Amino acid sequence: MAEEFIVNSPMSDVHPPTNVSLYQFICGNFDRYGDKPAITHAATAQTLSYRDLGLQIRQCGSALRRLGFKKGDILALFSPNHPQYAVLLLAVTAIGGIVTTINPLYTADEVTKQMKLSSAQYLFAYPTNADVALKVTSRIGAYVFGHVKGLKSFNELMKDDGSFFKMDDTIRPMQDTVVIPYSSGTTGIPKGVMLTHYNLIANSLQLMHPDIKAFDNDRPSLGLLPWYHIYGLVVILLSGLRTGAHLISLERFEPELFLGSIQKYKIKYACLVPPLYVFLAKDPLVEKFDLSSLQETICGAAPLDSDLSQSVKERAKISLLRQAYGMTELSPISHLVKRADEKKFGAIGVCAPNTKAKVVDEDGKSLPQHERGELCIRGPQVMKGYFRNEKATALTIDKDGWLHTGDIAYYDEDGYFYIVDRLKELIKYKGFQVPPAELEALLLTNEKIADAAVIGRPDLEAGELPMAFIVKKSEISKEEIIEFVKSKVSPHKYLRGGIEFADIIPKSASGKILRRELRKRVAELTKLQSKL
Repeated sequence: MAEEFIVNSPMSDVHPPTNVSLYQFICGNFDRYGDKPAITHAATAQTLSYRDLGLQIRQCGSALRRLGFKKGDILALFSPNHPQYAVLLLAVTAIGGIVTTINPLYTADEVTKQMKLSSAQYLFAYPTNADVALKVTSRIGAYVFGHVKGLKSFNELMKDDGSFFKMDDTIRPMQDTVVIPYSSGTTGIPKGVMLTHYNLIANSLQLMHPDIKAFDNDRPSLGLLPWYHIYGLVVILLSGLRTGAHLISLERFEPELFLGSIQKYKIKYACLVPPLYVFLAKDPLVEKFDLSSLQETICGAAPLDSDLSQSVKERAKISLLRQAYGMTELSPISHLVKRADEKKFGAIGVCAPNTKAKVVDEDGKSLPQHERGELCIRGPQVMKGYFRNEKATALTIDKDGWLHTGDIAYYDEDGYFYIVDRLKELIKYKGFQVPPAELEALLLTNEKIADAAVIGRPDLEAGELPMAFIVKKSEISKEEIIEFVKSKVSPHKYLRGGIEFADIIPKSASGKILRRELRKRVAELTKLQSKL
């Protein structure tokens, strides 16, 4: 029998409770934290203390129950970061409900699609996207944080006295889904990722392990990365509240507010993505702010170049800059660079506590050190499966419980892993997922387009820019195609990488688009343009 090469976490295990709900875990210390600030909204300076947060969660939970919201019901949270985001999210989880998080920049078509896929019965929007919420068809209960004509007000719900609040005591943490974010996984269109109470509790505890501890509660932490995204939701919001951190929430990236918040609140900890490191390394505006409080950062969502890491550390005087790796299906973290080994530039880190990893070849055979293959993960953070999609689940999680990531990796003699390529088709624009299949399906609805293929074009600042290869059915310009896509999707899916017309889209015998050939064409084109 062939030897199996499996890499175990070098750290001691954590012990996630099997009989505690996410609400109980996250909010269990709120009384002890008392009047300590929990979340401050950077744009308005509105602050919720831990005591206030706990009270508002109970008021919100009571109001939802009066509406008839019950265990297993699904609520769509369509909002940027702000303090009441946490109130609603934790209220839903307390009473046994499920939250599906939606990108606040989505169009009405995109929101409608996710509402239908997830079977969400309620939609909670924000004033900045209320116009989109008003266009969403077949909504059962549509609300807005604040007041917008045509939508029910969250503020009115919060007038509840909290007397009808009741924590659901029938929750089965290891079986019951608590959030359904959407991800394209390794291929195809977005799918609902079922994450249980236990998944999120386990990953929060893994992040708190003393050998890798993401952050502490001694100084404020930046809450810029969107909470609808699994990275921002678990690594920042949930883990932060469990830890007793003071989170400074930003609705979006605005350069002066971003830098000014670090300076004003003396933020020490920040979870970031590569484009933000590019900004810190190169933008002249950075020199106008005192960022000396910012000492520890973690990079996730996409790989960070080692040269860029060094540039940021030197310019912003950051003492600890570490890389992490994960995906929505992993709740999200499976690897993180240990605090003591921060100088392992380019590595995604070691296996998190309670986590095993292996690298396999095309035949599924596990490989030894320094050999490249697909990274596979097993641990308590592995998702329950894809919502109402057993076929996709079986293609991602094998019969032995290994989740196949779609990323090509290798590991060294110290158990550190390195991502070198991607099997999966997913495009990463500034850390946001762009599923090629979704854009291709959209392009094919245009009667002037005969065939289409979408890939990611490498870009220093964004990571990848979505670009399309188009086979024309009748005359159509590149500008027309770009505007057509812009009218249908949210900004991170725009075809910023451009359009290339082609006579034919290369495909395999089974009809699968040969994206590697298209990437090769782009590389050759880029090389040619650089010589001109």
